[in-house]
Amino acid sequence: MPKDTEIKDRKLDHIKINLEKDVRSSLTTGLENVHFIHEALPELDLERVDSSLSLFGKKLAAPILISSMTGGSDEAETINFRLAEAAQTVGVAMGVGSQRVAIEHPEQAATFQVRRVAPDILLFANLGAVQLNYGYGIDQFRQAVDMIQADALILHLNPLQEAVQKGGDTNFAGLAKKIEDVCKKIEVPVIAKEVGWGISERTAKLLENCGVSAIDVAGAGGTSWSQVEMHRAPDEFTRELAATFVGWGIPTADSILNVKKAVPDMIIFASGGIKDGLDIAKSIALGATLGGMAGQFLKAAALSTEKAVEMMELTKKQIEVTMFAAGVGTLDGLKVGKLIEQSKDV
Repeated sequence: MPKDTEIKDRKLDHIKINLEKDVRSSLTTGLENVHFIHEALPELDLERVDSSLSLFGKKLAAPILISSMTGGSDEAETINFRLAEAAQTVGVAMGVGSQRVAIEHPEQAATFQVRRVAPDILLFANLGAVQLNYGYGIDQFRQAVDMIQADALILHLNPLQEAVQKGGDTNFAGLAKKIEDVCKKIEVPVIAKEVGWGISERTAKLLENCGVSAIDVAGAGGTSWSQVEMHRAPDEFTRELAATFVGWGIPTADSILNVKKAVPDMIIFASGGIKDGLDIAKSIALGATLGGMAGQFLKAAALSTEKAVEMMELTKKQIEVTMFAAGVGTLDGLKVGKLIEQSKDV
């Protein structure tokens, strides 16, 4: 089991590297190839365009998810609480970073417990699915949910990240059956989430069979965690191994379409290189329910809660202006196929 200081150091490394280094994938999301048909006479009042929705029993003001990022250190606690305060103010969903550090070191639980400042938000707990092969059972996953009074549980899938870390947890054998067991026994919806390399049709079907309630595709085109691990690498061998995979993965647009094709009724979250509200609107047009962003909100929250609120309000407004200019007044209208053109196959 990693020492407390080792896990805390890793969490701090992740924040620092994401804020200071270029850790983008060499791939693009594919969303740049998707375009809305502009309507010069939208027959709408922008002030009445409605970007709200309900999900897992909670009302959201916009289809925005603050993607899972951090926790487990004083700096991470500050960022999490600023993000949560902003999410409460704006009315958007939030996922916390992996809670493994708090399961193994309970004194770190407070860095994740954002309900104190965000009593009403749609909030997602988070643990790595691979931990089911490293001694974790239903009790630990239930503990993660209870720790933050979460509305749902994210099981993140990060095989490539683990494979390019020195000492990573790389035994992903037989996980589907264990994920299925979690889905059956846990009291809240379970969301399967990649961390930046996308979801294939095969994986989408497998996850549906496991009983997950939603899939966050976290496609390629944004942060590459192999690049993050490259910057953390303790030696040249590990650095070169991680650097190999800068162009790996399934782009976000392809991942959304993969899941929609394989399991048409699955709730889809789109993340991975989503840069603004226009990209979120494009993702919804392709079949997603929420669009998740991390880096932009992290950079804003590193400055202040007010900056995080400002960024979320801007993202919401970008979605609404997209809807207005496309001639649709509700999110359901974005899913009408005639509203988008593709300049090439995505």
